[in-house]
Amino acid sequence: MKRLLGGLMCLMMLFVTPVWAEGEEEGAPVEDYVGYVELKPFIVNFGGPGKTRFLKCEISISVGSEATQFAVNQHMAQIRNDLVFLLSAQSEENVSSVKAQTELAQSGLKLVQNILVEEVGEAMVNDLFFTSFVVQ
Repeated sequence: MKRLLGGLMCLMMLFVTPVWAEGEEEGAPVEDYVGYVELKPFIVNFGGPGKTRFLKCEISISVGSEATQFAVNQHMAQIRNDLVFLLSAQSEENVSSVKAQTELAQSGLKLVQNILVEEVGEAMVNDLFFTSFVVQ
């Protein structure tokens, strides 16, 4: 039985050939670079006067090149500062539903893109994701 399985495995290996996507060659670099820059967690109070509310979230920024990743890291202090102000300016309604959180993520993306346009000359960033989102 073991010999039969071993023989079948050898036969299968003879017929398996490497497959590449059309136009790619073996060892060619992948043109579609996708990377993520993970920001340290944010903890902010929000909601204005009255009961103090807290928001803790983790954010990842999608980048399309190593140059974009470098630019985001180079301007990280300003990006974090502006995201803190964006998050702390929210009302309870702006963080209580999935739709509101999606809109907040889009606002954060536009904020990061605007910073990069000011500093580097182009938006460069593809997307912004909340990888954790806790309201207390």
